[in-house]
Amino acid sequence: MRLPRFLIPCGEVRQRRSAPAALRGRGACCLTAACVAAALLSAGCGTQPSAGRGRTLVLSTSSDPKTFNPIVAKETSTTAVTGFLFDGLTRTDAVTLRVTPALAERWTVSADGRTWRFVLREGLQWSDGMPVTAEDVVFTFNRLIFNEEIPTSSRDVFLVDGQPIAVAAEDARTVVFRLPDRFAPFLRLLEQEILPRHILEPKVDAGVFSSSWGVNEKPQAIVGTGPFVLKEYRPAERIVLERNPRYWKRGSDGQQLPRLERIVLLVIADPNMAVLKFRAGELDAVHVRGQDYPILKPHEKKGNFTIYEIGPSLGCEFLVFNQSAKAKIDPWKRRWFSRTEFRQAVSCCLDRQAMIRNVLAGFGSPQEGPMNASCGYFFNPHTERFSYDLARARTLLRKAGFSLDGGAVRDEDGRQVEFTILTNSNNADRIQIASIIQDDLRKIGMKVNLLPVEFNTLVKRLDTDNDWEAILIGLTGGIEPHNGKNVWDSRGQLHMWNLAPDAVTPWEQEIDRLFAAGARELNEVRRKVLYDRWQEIASRELPLIYTVNSTVMQAVRNRFSNLRPTVYGGVFHNIEEIDVRE
Repeated sequence: MRLPRFLIPCGEVRQRRSAPAALRGRGACCLTAACVAAALLSAGCGTQPSAGRGRTLVLSTSSDPKTFNPIVAKETSTTAVTGFLFDGLTRTDAVTLRVTPALAERWTVSADGRTWRFVLREGLQWSDGMPVTAEDVVFTFNRLIFNEEIPTSSRDVFLVDGQPIAVAAEDARTVVFRLPDRFAPFLRLLEQEILPRHILEPKVDAGVFSSSWGVNEKPQAIVGTGPFVLKEYRPAERIVLERNPRYWKRGSDGQQLPRLERIVLLVIADPNMAVLKFRAGELDAVHVRGQDYPILKPHEKKGNFTIYEIGPSLGCEFLVFNQSAKAKIDPWKRRWFSRTEFRQAVSCCLDRQAMIRNVLAGFGSPQEGPMNASCGYFFNPHTERFSYDLARARTLLRKAGFSLDGGAVRDEDGRQVEFTILTNSNNADRIQIASIIQDDLRKIGMKVNLLPVEFNTLVKRLDTDNDWEAILIGLTGGIEPHNGKNVWDSRGQLHMWNLAPDAVTPWEQEIDRLFAAGARELNEVRRKVLYDRWQEIASRELPLIYTVNSTVMQAVRNRFSNLRPTVYGGVFHNIEEIDVRE
């Protein structure tokens, strides 16, 4: 399946980058986990219902999709579905990490690296039977991605030095990209979904594309090139995907893919209920949280499933403060949040080991920067750390102009520091981590209120309404730093701490320059120097205050074959190849 090219907010606290959100787990508070544990221990294995489903894979997702339009999607509740429905010109092999052909069968590049020519596979069809042509590629880029009237994070990552790429059709199967300059991440970014001109161009002409393919759209109207098509959507209940009989890919045996006939995504907000349904045979896979592991592991053989311990998540979890001059918050709070020492002090108050111990049951590690060791080559392990140290936190607060008299942190005008953290209500892990943060900051004299809200509502308040003080949320991750440009560039669609700014700080300007230079630089060693500097700035300025990184684990029924789990792709990155054992 297609993997995201830019970072997006996650409804879950686990694996982000490649596997759909539907394949990942959510958190649980201590009380609920204790109650459900007893039920799990007495639950039967329930393997018969799974065995009787034929070539159907039943998974869960914690939230309903916000849209079926991948161009405007900014949240995993949407990409959990659209990742099955669309393909790009290229894709990244989740095992080798090499860029491989997808809709394009081959390509060439000029000596100066600025002109790329892609040839589409012969006989490509949309799921409605219409031919896929180079004009669909041109439409996707010229009318959608580079259309300033359409809010899309894809534009953030495809602009080269702020300029769009020139895209033109040479013939029905050949499309030419002319870049303003060399662009190192270009080939990997072409995992970008290609959308059907014959369906969507009238929507663009009418000025209604951004609201097109909403959740109320008829399933047959959603036309793609991916291995599956949308068959049915029942809000708060299920999303049903069926095999696309016109999918372009064939297996090593020459058989047309995908091998599965159907995927069912059950909307299950409570992760404990998802685990119960897995044990009862109603789900074929479930994310295994740290607290689930000792409960499920002893039952692998009897339950006919395997727990895949994949490795540290590529994604990240963090606390972010609203520094925007346009934020709908008290102006003195924005002044607090804009002080670097304030954010550093907050980071020094966070007991990350307690989060790992009490929320992740030991299956995790602290994260204090935008990348981690799972991200590979570009990870910088030598950045400054603001780890748990209350004495240092007090020093930083005083340096920032706050007093700590009488057991309360107060600003120059005598106001006690008080703010509200929002997080998503269907993620009990995040709620529990937010509670730890609340207790940690109370110890130093800050008053923190918690307000859980529905995930899509949370994303709307963050990226549309600008109506929040602090948010605990997560982002997808990856091996290519440029995929974070929509977050880290000051003009990015998800530059959440200072959204659509009228003015930016000197350190934000430096990050803008680093990302621009990193995109132009083709030498990997010199690119790493640039992105190392970005991580140094991010870890010092802490616009995102990172918390903990979880270990990705997935339990899957043994009746499924061709699984090749990786940190980059999760368990089902090769969904079109997954089969059922005879």
